[in-house]
Amino acid sequence: MANDAGIGGRDEPSRGADDHSALLSTLDSHDLATAVAPSETSDASVFDFDPQADPAETFPQSIASGGPTPTGVILWTRIAPDAFDAAASLAVQVATDAAFEDIVYSGVTDDDRRIRAHDHTVNVDLDGHLAPNQAYHYRFVYDGVASKTGQCQTLPRPDDSPDSLRLGVLACQNYQNGYYPALHHVAEEDVDFLVHVGDSIYESDDGHFSGPDTDEYDRETSFPSGHDRVQDLDDYRYLYRKYRSDEFYQEALESHTLIASWDDHEFVNDLYWDDRRDAPAGDHPRADDPAFMTDLVADAMHAWWEYMPARVEYDPNGDSLQERFRLWRSFAFGDLVTLVMTDERLFRDPPREAIPTVDNVGPQYEPPGRTMLGEQQREWLIDTITESTSTWTVWADEVLTVPLRLGSGPLSIYPVQGGWDGYTRERQRITESIGAADVDNYVTLTGDMHCYVAAYQQTSYPGRVSGGEGVARGDRIGVEFMTPAVTSLNIAEALRLTRGWRGRLTEPLLTWLVTAMNPHIDFFDSHNWGYSVVEFTRDDCTYVGYAVDKTVNSPDADRSVVTAYRVPEGAVELEDVTDEYRE
Repeated sequence: MANDAGIGGRDEPSRGADDHSALLSTLDSHDLATAVAPSETSDASVFDFDPQADPAETFPQSIASGGPTPTGVILWTRIAPDAFDAAASLAVQVATDAAFEDIVYSGVTDDDRRIRAHDHTVNVDLDGHLAPNQAYHYRFVYDGVASKTGQCQTLPRPDDSPDSLRLGVLACQNYQNGYYPALHHVAEEDVDFLVHVGDSIYESDDGHFSGPDTDEYDRETSFPSGHDRVQDLDDYRYLYRKYRSDEFYQEALESHTLIASWDDHEFVNDLYWDDRRDAPAGDHPRADDPAFMTDLVADAMHAWWEYMPARVEYDPNGDSLQERFRLWRSFAFGDLVTLVMTDERLFRDPPREAIPTVDNVGPQYEPPGRTMLGEQQREWLIDTITESTSTWTVWADEVLTVPLRLGSGPLSIYPVQGGWDGYTRERQRITESIGAADVDNYVTLTGDMHCYVAAYQQTSYPGRVSGGEGVARGDRIGVEFMTPAVTSLNIAEALRLTRGWRGRLTEPLLTWLVTAMNPHIDFFDSHNWGYSVVEFTRDDCTYVGYAVDKTVNSPDADRSVVTAYRVPEGAVELEDVTDEYRE
């Protein structure tokens, strides 16, 4: 018999016309750092620089690019406050070659008030100035000092037919829980773009989300507020500055154009929306203060926008949050790939209070209307996926999409309630819509769980997680590839099982147990950290999960292939090609 605990409590959605109104009001007081178009200049001296000058003294967080379109990108940097001069212009140059002999764009931005107001960060929008499907080199010049040279990439035209697309996929990079040599390897990868599915910062400075060996790493942080959990905009800005000071993180962002999303730790752990108070809530010491939490989420959005070169729609005159702000968006890589990004935090209902047994997680036990995405975003997602005409349709979903069961039969539980196992009714709506539309070559790229996963997306799964009294395996409609954490705490680390004989013994055992309990999961690993590369061609999609030793703060840290899979075009079939990539 089902356990009804929680079904009539926080589970029940209760939205009204004033949904998110307090956050909208708070955002009205924020001067958000939308990207600015540079202007032309006749003063050629602003591009002069001393080649011997140290770029780190003027650009301590280096440079980055993101928000690609067929005719541009957003270029990002931060000027050191000590080097800032209100009378100086920030110049930007883009060239087809690393020597800048073929400069295709030059411009300046000199809004000193805006630069000071945004922690001395600058987002420069070059949309309309570059050519489609083209790699470029770029640099900033400020007061006689040039930044490092970065590489950026524009999108192909929507009607172009590229032969391939290679994505580096990242997630979950807790600064205090390890070093970033994985990002050095990412910088050296031959990929077209980076996709970050969230948790690019962690909102604690006391190791709250770190593992038992975190003291081994020289990664101390100290918030300006003096607290051990974020309190305001200054704390979030401090985190971004600290993370972006890492040389390997800088290398990755200098080398590739970023397509960024967010998850909970860019705000607070386990963030959701409390409809009854019209305020965000989550794992924070002051989570029971709706006014504080509203201000905190607005501060988090403010800082994310300052430090992430993301092209996100923002209409300050919108009457609802959906009209005002849209992190959810799609990217067309010609007719080869459509990439869909979603926002799975600002519209999410609270977690269920029922124990996640087989009798509680099914969609029939959830209240109608309960959501992770919100109705408008969900219907947009379904329409975008089912109407896609690309060879490959890809959903960059921050959290685990497929079910994950531990146990057997009625003794099973579904522990990942922050993923779609906690929102099974909405998952069923999405899955059934995709299955009914017979979408070809459907792939989800996920993160959050700090694991490597290769799995099948299905219209239903054994057990009651899909509804009914025990549903047999449904039709396969696509595949899921989860990218591992760069450094964040995984299952084996939490249990002290990653090192020595314990790791050698338990790594294959855990893989076997999880795949045996979940027949739709073909591979599972929670003993390693790193990143993944996913390549799409006319013939197939290939996922390669790499492990990089996070305990070594060196570009020479060991890298190895954990797993690799290939999916043929036109077939929902996971082919294990690990040995091929290890060779």
